This record gives sequence, C-alpha cells and structure tokens, in this order.
Amino acid sequence: MKKNFTQLENFGHSHSAPSYLHQINITEEIQEAFSLAKKTGLSVTARGAGRSYNDAALTGGGIILDMRGMNAITRWDKSTGLITAQPGTTLEQIWQKVEPDGWWPPVVSGTMKTTLGGCLSANIHGKNNFKMGPIGEHVVEFTAILPTGAEITCSQNKNADLFYAMISGLGMLGIFTSVTMQMKRIYSGLLTVDAFPVQNLHEQLSSLLEGAPDHDYIVGWLDCIASGKSLGRGQIHATRYLHEGEDPNPQETMKIKNQVLPPMIFGVFPKSLLHYFMAPFVNNFGTWGVNTAKYIASLRKHTFRQSHAAFHFLLDYVPNWEYSFGRGGLIQYQSFVPKETAEAAWTEVLKLAQKNGLPSYLGVTKRHRPDKFLLTHAVDGFSLAMDFKVTNSNRARLSAMLQQFDKIILQAGGRFYFAKNSETSAETAQAFYGEETLAEFRKLKKRCDPHGLLESDLYKRIFGN
Repeated sequence: MKKNFTQLENFGHSHSAPSYLHQINITEEIQEAFSLAKKTGLSVTARGAGRSYNDAALTGGGIILDMRGMNAITRWDKSTGLITAQPGTTLEQIWQKVEPDGWWPPVVSGTMKTTLGGCLSANIHGKNNFKMGPIGEHVVEFTAILPTGAEITCSQNKNADLFYAMISGLGMLGIFTSVTMQMKRIYSGLLTVDAFPVQNLHEQLSSLLEGAPDHDYIVGWLDCIASGKSLGRGQIHATRYLHEGEDPNPQETMKIKNQVLPPMIFGVFPKSLLHYFMAPFVNNFGTWGVNTAKYIASLRKHTFRQSHAAFHFLLDYVPNWEYSFGRGGLIQYQSFVPKETAEAAWTEVLKLAQKNGLPSYLGVTKRHRPDKFLLTHAVDGFSLAMDFKVTNSNRARLSAMLQQFDKIILQAGGRFYFAKNSETSAETAQAFYGEETLAEFRKLKKRCDPHGLLESDLYKRIFGN
C-alpha cells in the first residue's frame, strides 16, 4: 500500500486539504488502512476520480484511500446485461465495455470520468431521473468492507437497510469493493434529440414537466443572467432512444470509434487548450455575451441524432474546462424543489444572485422523482444546478448568498445533493433530512463504524463530530 502526504483539491478547485494519500489496489489494503486509522486516531475517506464539487472526498489531516487502482470489470454477461466491477471502475470503462454489445448504463453523470464507488456513494442521477431514478435503483448487489473489518454483501433483499443507506451514504458507512449492476438494452448508438427554446422560467419548467413522459431523457439549459420577462430563458433537449429497426446499421453506430469524443476541433486544434481561450469570458459581461449568442442560436427548433457519449458527457467536451474559472475555482449549487413551488423559489434565487452581482455562469435543469434511499436528495419536481466563480474578493459574499439560497429552498420544501453543494450547514442538512432519517443513519453509523473512522470534511460539516 503506497502512501504519501499531499494537498488534495475538489473538482472545482475551490476547496483543498492536506491528507495521507494511500493507493489501494486490493481489498486487504482497505482493512490495513482501517487498522492504521484506529491506532493513530486519524479519519479515513475513500476517493475515486475526485470529481465531486465539494469536500466529499477530502479529510484534512486524515487518510485518503485512492480507489482508482481497484478498477477491474470482473464479469460481463452480454446476454443478460449484468456487469460486475470494482469501485474504482469509471463510467467510461463501463460504457465502452457494454455498448458494442447493445447495452448502455441506465444512469450516468454529466462526465464519464466518475468512478462506480463515487457514483453509488452520492447516488448520482442523470437526465432520465424522472423515469429511471438514481443509479442505486439499478444495483443488483454490492460487497463492501466496514470499518469493523467485516465484509458484507447487500441487495434489496439482503441487508436491505445497509443497501439503501450505503448507496447515498456519502461513503461514511463502509467502502464498496464490488458492484453488480443491470445495464439497459439499446438498439442504436444514436439518440434522437429535439432541441427548442423556452422564453422564461415558467416555460422552462412546464416544458420539462410536459415533455418528460414522452421522452427517455430531458434536460434544460438556463441563462442565469437574463432578467425581467426573460428570467429563466434557455433551451430544452428532449431525447429518446431509437427503437429496434430505426437505425439501419446499429452495429456500426455502437462501435467505440463512433462514440468517443474527439480530442481535436476540426481535426487540428487540441481541445485541451480551449480552457485558456474560455477564461476571458468567464465573468459577468463575457457570460452575458456568450449566453445571449447561445440563446439566439437556439431559437430555431430542430431535431437531430447524437451519439450516446456526446449527449450524456457534456462536461467532457472540453478537458479541464473548470480551470477557465480561474485560481479561486468554482462552486456548484444544486437544489431540488417540488414542482408546485419550484418556479417561485428559483425566481427568488435568480433575482437575488443578480441583485448581488453574483450570477451563475451556467444553469442546468432536470425533472426528478422520489426514491427510497436513506439520504435521498430527490423530490417530485425539478433540480437546478448553478456554477459560480470563486475569487478572493467574492468568496465570503458568495458563501453568505448560498446560505440565503438554502433558506429559500427549505421554505419551498426543497432538498440538496452532496456531490455538489459546499456551503450547506449542518442546520440545513438536519432540516431537510428530518430527525427520523438522521436517527436511522446515526444508528447504522454506530453499528458499522463504532470508532468513527470514516469521516470526510463533508461529513464533519453536515453531521458534526
């Protein structure tokens, strides 16, 4: 087990913490790390690809388990669509393994770089949450090591309480060692996308609500700088799978070479350099210009076909795009609000951000439904994710504003997602989880981790020591 003391950051480069980084390659090394933590009094946190926008994979002064070495796909059955993989396996590895055989992961994040263990810990959702739920609903079984040293197997019928708590449990009950999931059958490497503009927030949310039942995926881009009658304007992408027979050559469109995102623009300019050219526009005036141009370009309704990878993994189009936000990095704030109160709550949020001169530079909306996981973030409603630039001069004001947002969202019956929000307080977490849920989680925590070894900076922030 290799280890070194190093400074680690979140994906947005807005938070960092020094930690003892242990590279994990086999399950025995996880048990060794727990034994070491118990002897030294240090906390332990698992880390996958480090794609969380907050402090979920940081633990200042503690032990970080780098799980990327446990990244083997140990079983793939193309006749049933069942795959078994280790927790460091990325979504990229999974879709590239299964798609040529006519399958696709049922739920994916906006980047293919996330690891399976991280996806389950946050219980990620995709652009099809309204139909397919979070990723946890497609897990058949998983194995894990608890801080006690016990090795367990969980499913919806076996150790069900831990199944529904460890998936969504932010990595604070145990460490996944193997995951078996059901993939979704597809009949083409392409999706049909209907793209159309929406003039304001009311139209944006109405389109998501009305369009979801007729599509397999639906997502909205929201211009967070537009104001007045155009507040919440943007574009909707409503998407469906091609049915069997619609694609005349599915074997070709499902080939990896026809799915991978090209590293070059026009075959000559490296995308890895694009973030340098984006940086001058990542400010209020620059983003206003970009958003205005994007909205005007979206006014023509059109339908087109797009590869699965191109549709799902927008965050991978520009490598290292997060560096365009500058030295202070970025914070992403995502709220989930019931459909009855979302428009009023987000109208207040958008206006408050503009009033403070701290508008979000990117807004993304989705349609959601509830699920049965213990630390769920889902509602029967919508989500809005907003990206904010952090600077030395705005950090304190931005943090205070986001906590004002929390109050607005709580009053609207909303919830939050802890792969994203980095400013949410323990009081806010307690308010939306509810005492019954927190009591159940603490009960499981005491059972699985009696010595309190698993403690990320996120855990300390929202649950306390």
